[in-house]
Amino acid sequence: MDPSFWDDPDRAKEVEQEIAREEEWIERWEQVNRQAEDLETLQVLADEEDDADLEKEIQHEARRLEQRLDRLELRSLLSEEDDERDAIVEINPGAGGTESQDWAEMLLRMYLRWAEDEGFETELLERKEGQEAGIKSATIRVAGDYAYGHLKGESGVHRLVRISPYDSDGRRHTSFASVFAYPEVDDTIEVDVNPSNVELQTFRSSGAGGQHVNKVETGVRLIWTGTLSDGTEERIEAECTAERSQRKNRNRANKMLRSRIYQAEKEIQQRAKNELEASKKEIEWGSQIRSYVFHPYTMVNDHQTETKLSDVESVVAEGNLEPLIKAYLMQAMEV
Repeated sequence: MDPSFWDDPDRAKEVEQEIAREEEWIERWEQVNRQAEDLETLQVLADEEDDADLEKEIQHEARRLEQRLDRLELRSLLSEEDDERDAIVEINPGAGGTESQDWAEMLLRMYLRWAEDEGFETELLERKEGQEAGIKSATIRVAGDYAYGHLKGESGVHRLVRISPYDSDGRRHTSFASVFAYPEVDDTIEVDVNPSNVELQTFRSSGAGGQHVNKVETGVRLIWTGTLSDGTEERIEAECTAERSQRKNRNRANKMLRSRIYQAEKEIQQRAKNELEASKKEIEWGSQIRSYVFHPYTMVNDHQTETKLSDVESVVAEGNLEPLIKAYLMQAMEV
């Protein structure tokens, strides 16, 4: 090993993490390969003994192997900068009051369910309740290997068509909500934030935490006003109410703010490729990236990839997003 390797601790840490990811990739592939070899051996045995029970076991294990191969294939598509990072996901309803706010909460539950099923850790960083139902906004952190890589295609406007449970006449309604996913920065990424450009606002939180958060200004909002690398003036906010301590909320909000500024700079660099611009479209008809239709038929239609799924309930209620995520990543690889 180069004796000067540890002279730059941050770089050394990056290299170690990269080695660990490569070793994990090799280990996963070897596990799948061993499982396939075991199945071949079992199949030979089942054919020789004409064992029906063993044949059922082989079919079950073959389905499990197929699922593991699908996950490996999906992982192989995640090779872009920041794909391996944790993700921050913001959800906001469009115009439409209770209908859109309820739809925003449905999306929040969908992503939380997806993350749980995929083994990611989640943390609710901020949530504003709707007036009658749903939410006015929510921000979650999704932590785990390649969380952002999985979620980067979710940024944009999501459209819902259904018979409204809030309409006494049972009419069909169309609602919109926006999703914005961006990578969480860590200490290996330098983001220059001048403290003089950041305004600190504190407020009383609501929700979890009991009377303490309702009486003390534990909620923190940071507002950065500055100039991005392309010369544009920008105002970027980050808000956190997850903790009972103002100091902890401030630390988390600061990390979110740095992540958002980093993402803004990334968008400038990638604008020529027309990436991530959809995340800033107005939340209205015609700008959606995906439609979820419950009536007069059931279908999820991803307008980015033209992927269509008939089981909308599985996607929205159970968080079955993998076919949509995979289609987006495969299309991105072809471009």
